[in-house]
Formats: sequence, C-alpha cells, structure tokens
Amino acid sequence: MEQRLQKLIATAGIASRRHAEELIVAGRVTVNGQVVKELGTKADPERDHIKVNGKLINPQLKARDKVYVLLNKPRGYLSSVSDPEGRPLVTELLPPNLGRLHPVGRLDFNTEGLLLLTNDGDFTNYVTAARNRVEKVYEVKVKGVPPDGAIQRLKRGVVLEDGTRTAPAQITKLSETKTNAWYEVSLHQGRNQQIRRMFELIGHSVLKLRRVRIGFLTDEGLKPAHYRLLSPAEAARLMKSQNRGKRT
Repeated sequence: MEQRLQKLIATAGIASRRHAEELIVAGRVTVNGQVVKELGTKADPERDHIKVNGKLINPQLKARDKVYVLLNKPRGYLSSVSDPEGRPLVTELLPPNLGRLHPVGRLDFNTEGLLLLTNDGDFTNYVTAARNRVEKVYEVKVKGVPPDGAIQRLKRGVVLEDGTRTAPAQITKLSETKTNAWYEVSLHQGRNQQIRRMFELIGHSVLKLRRVRIGFLTDEGLKPAHYRLLSPAEAARLMKSQNRGKRT
C-alpha cells in the first residue's frame, strides 16, 4: 500500500516526520534509484526500494510491522489507550510515529516501573498468560515490618477479599527500618492490584511499588518516562523465556 515518504521514514525510525520532510527536500531520499524532493510523494515498501542517505530502509519497515516497546512508567499514568476521566495515559509518553500501541497487561495508576506496549496481539496473550510463566519482579515498600509468619503466608498463597486465591510467590526482604520494609516480590500471576491486596491482607499497606523486571528485561539504564524499542529477537526470546533469566 502506498504511503507518504515522510510517514514511511518516520515509521522506520530514521527520523521524525518533520525531519523526514527536511531530508526529502534536501534530496537525500531516493525511490527506485530516483531522487525525490517533492513532499507528498508516495511509495509502496512492498514494491519500491526506498533509501535515505543511500541506505535502504525497507528492512526496518518490515521489522517494524510489529512494534514492541519497553517503557519505564512513572506514577500518575494510566495503563490504557483511553480514559473517560481524562487522566494521563502511558501511550502519551510515546511518539506518534510508533503507531497505535496497547499496554501488555497493566500497572496501577500509582505504580511505577516496566510496562510493555505493542501492536502484536499474540505477544500480549503470551506474556499475560500465567501458564507461560513470564516472571514479573517488583520492589515493594510497605508500612511497618511484617512478621516472618505473615510473609510465609503470602509466599504460599492467600485468599483475597473477593475469594480468589493467589498463586505461590517468591518474596525476599531487601531492607527494613523501624517504620517500614522493602521486599522483592516475583509473580507469574497478574490479578488486579495483587501485591497491594496481598500486603493489605496481612495489615501492612504498600507505600511504594515498582516493577523492575519482566522476564529477562530489566530497568537498567531506563529512566522513568523513558522507553526503548525491543528488537524482534528480544520479543521472540521473551516468548520463549519460560521464567529464565534473573536480575543481576
């Protein structure tokens, strides 16, 4: 299907649409070997060879048919593509040239950390299915210091207030003071607000919650509100991870 060159260049991740227009006007874009300088010119990446600065961009366009994004979500953003209340959305943290993406699972409005977004439904279904054991690791700050017996209950699984039972979880204490404690919690399950509800059940509210790992993907080097694209190879590896890869 034919599309405007500036859109194709932006979709390939070469430049923003505005910068792509500048590249076209400067004569740095060719279609089938012919220099194109007219804005609005269209091309079909299935049929035409498109080059920017002498480099063929068709491979990037093919690879970007499916987009995978790893976002470090800050507090105060909704993991959704729309909200009738007008709250900030995680999709607003991404540039429009990535196309229409949806969150893979969710993070609560006031929860920070790693969130995947994609346009690949099969990828979403795989990562969010508990049976596939894609591990999600969280760092949790709770009010007070829960006794060891209460933490052991959470590790084994507990019945929440709505009657659902949580699966066994890995929980490791990271640090504590007289007034609060930090834990690392590893889950394969994704019930709504599960970690907050688990700790509320034993009488210790969650003060801060952030997701620091999804499978082998970590938050290392990724600041809050920043994102990076996953390669198709990384996406494929995540779908085959089966709980491999620990945070180092």
